[in-house]
Amino acid sequence: MVDKTVPELARETLKQLIARKMAPTPANYRSVFNEIGRLPNEPPFPLEELRKIAQSLPTRTPGQQKQRALLEYAVSQMNWRGVQDALVAYGAFTPRENFESSGSGGTANGNGHAVSAAPSPRPEAPAAAPGAPGLTREFLEQIARLIEFTRPALGNDDARFSEQTSEVIQALRAPDADVMQVKKLLSTYTHRVSFAAEDQAEIRATLLHLLQLIMENIAELSQDDSWLKGQVEALMQAATPPLTLRRLDDVERRLRDVILKQSEAKGRALEAQEEMRQMLRVFIERLAAMSHSTDSFGNEMEQNAGLIEQAKSLAELTPVLKQVVSATRAIAQQSLAARDELQGMRDRAQETEAELVKLHRELDRVSAQVRHDPLTGALNRKGLEEALDRELAAVRRKDAPLSLAMLDIDNFKRINDERGHDTGDQALSHLAKVARDCMRPQDTLARFGGEEFVILMPDTPLDSGIDAMMRLQRELTKQFFLTGSDRLLITFSAGVAQLEPDEDRASALKRADKAMYMAKRAGKNRVLGA
Repeated sequence: MVDKTVPELARETLKQLIARKMAPTPANYRSVFNEIGRLPNEPPFPLEELRKIAQSLPTRTPGQQKQRALLEYAVSQMNWRGVQDALVAYGAFTPRENFESSGSGGTANGNGHAVSAAPSPRPEAPAAAPGAPGLTREFLEQIARLIEFTRPALGNDDARFSEQTSEVIQALRAPDADVMQVKKLLSTYTHRVSFAAEDQAEIRATLLHLLQLIMENIAELSQDDSWLKGQVEALMQAATPPLTLRRLDDVERRLRDVILKQSEAKGRALEAQEEMRQMLRVFIERLAAMSHSTDSFGNEMEQNAGLIEQAKSLAELTPVLKQVVSATRAIAQQSLAARDELQGMRDRAQETEAELVKLHRELDRVSAQVRHDPLTGALNRKGLEEALDRELAAVRRKDAPLSLAMLDIDNFKRINDERGHDTGDQALSHLAKVARDCMRPQDTLARFGGEEFVILMPDTPLDSGIDAMMRLQRELTKQFFLTGSDRLLITFSAGVAQLEPDEDRASALKRADKAMYMAKRAGKNRVLGA
């Protein structure tokens, strides 16, 4: 190559193209560039043509499949040596044509003489591609563990599939494993795995569909029961893909609390029904007694009216009037007593009704806000404690990293003082919404108190947890908080701590809180690790 830089060669090439009146095609440019630079004028790499050739090669054997994959990789890297090696190795796996043999095992030449056929050379195994891992014992053990870990997800209803799984694992872990036999077993097993996975996916989708149909039917039949409707909505939300164990566990805990409140309300409702039955019974008895007393009073009044008509003197009229006054007074006292008793029953019925209304209101509240903050929808302190306990147990069981972040909105007091508490509440809800949009399904958001939030990030080391909080900060700069016609930038300071071995939740939260305080002191709107 001449002693010129590439930019100089490029400028000279353009000048020569103009001077020679050549079209500025890639081929002409390459030819003139190589000529000026005294470089070999090699033809361009036929990427598309070789890619079509590779795709047209048959893959009837595992060896052909492997070499075709190596060929496609070499073509994508425009590596001529890799293309050559892959094609040569592919030819070793191509079945040879059967030659017509003579009596001695030879073939006839053009003169009719028998020519001994050279024995077909045994194809040698192709050399592994540079950097490709060999089939070591460790690699086979990793495949065996992968199959074991995925085995529960594929179910155990198919006895033949379970037996085949055990055979594959046993072959992979055999001390003298035959690689070709293992590849054959894996090839067959792969098809069975695809069928089993499709069956499990279809079963899961069908069960979810049936569950949603049942819940929709319950919701239609219980439109007047607001507490039951809330449960059904929670279940339908939990049964909507993508499913996570965290969501299902949260709904289960919520429903347990609701069911407890339901049992209390049901017991009190039964008591109220019994009280109402007793009051109706007493009311009917009193009505019957009053009817009987009224009949007796009417009969007595008729008799007294007859005596009054027959009386001829005041002396005969006086005892009759006494009887009338006595009977009237008695019926009046009975009426007053019945009125007082019925009034008392009515008061007790109103008290029972008010108590039932209170119970149902409490049930509605519990159904919607068991472990969640009513303003932001995030977990409350109780929900955070339970979520932390679950994550701690998972960390101990899986030996996986867990990071937690403590967030505090910057200048939140100023927002409340200058724009009102309603705006402050809306700012909290805005932060919670943006955080949920940025979080993974396995992450957990909780409101720790006031303007502080906690985010749990399982399977996340400290550096990744810090990066996640910085991404959330950048997202808040894109999604402005609107208050009226004003756009308000919400920022936060955060501290991130990775759970240490044998550390409890209080200690981890304290370290994250301390890091958050240092972020505040360092100028706000930043993230620090503990």
